[in-house]
Amino acid sequence: MNTVDTRPRTAARLPRLAAVAAALLVWWILTDLVAGPESLLREFGPQHVPGAAGELFDRGVLVPDIAVSMWRLLVGSVIAITVGIPLGLLLGLHAATEQAVAPVVQFLRMISPLSWAPIAVALFGIGNQPVIFLVAAASVWPIVLNTAAGVRAIDPGLLLVARSFGASRREQLSAVILPAIRAQVQTGIRIGLGIAWVVLVPAEMLGVRSGLGYQILNARDQLAYDQVVAVIVVIGVIGYALDTLSRVILDRR
Repeated sequence: MNTVDTRPRTAARLPRLAAVAAALLVWWILTDLVAGPESLLREFGPQHVPGAAGELFDRGVLVPDIAVSMWRLLVGSVIAITVGIPLGLLLGLHAATEQAVAPVVQFLRMISPLSWAPIAVALFGIGNQPVIFLVAAASVWPIVLNTAAGVRAIDPGLLLVARSFGASRREQLSAVILPAIRAQVQTGIRIGLGIAWVVLVPAEMLGVRSGLGYQILNARDQLAYDQVVAVIVVIGVIGYALDTLSRVILDRR
């Protein structure tokens, strides 16, 4: 029977586990040993996280809030991809168009997505729509810019060969351009997903009554600071998992 030697894989994971353990140790030292006996900082210690997360789970709010946040992230990201890839193709394929709209694109992408929050609430009201709008507005620009950069990096000779064989514009797009820019588009989607997740949490503090961002405000209002930290840890774990999953999925395609 053939056996797989798992020692190299285990050895590769040891530095990561050591880094996580060191971070937890520093966190505990700062909140338990360094903080004074009456310091509010003691409420934020890592030892409180499991119990607080378990309480949120038992109350039936943690899983639904995670599901709502993930749904908003998915819808916003799909909108960003649907808008970002065609816009990036347009800018990459037409130099004159890119030069004309470059000031507008640079102006818009340098505005913090959360700056649009009052406008989003005024347009869509309180609910899912403004949150989804802010997520899409945050994640669309990496997709646009990476797609356009990928198109500009294509070897012009590839397009000349395609034209010499009588390929139509649609055939050039499907057979040459899209396969050539796949890596850049994947990078843009992955970056956009990370930005979207970061923006999602504060966007869910805009009066909605569900989601992880709302749960942070709710726990703060109840002075349940251990639950605040627990939700923050959940956000970090989910964000790490999303980035890892997106890298695995996109690298396989």
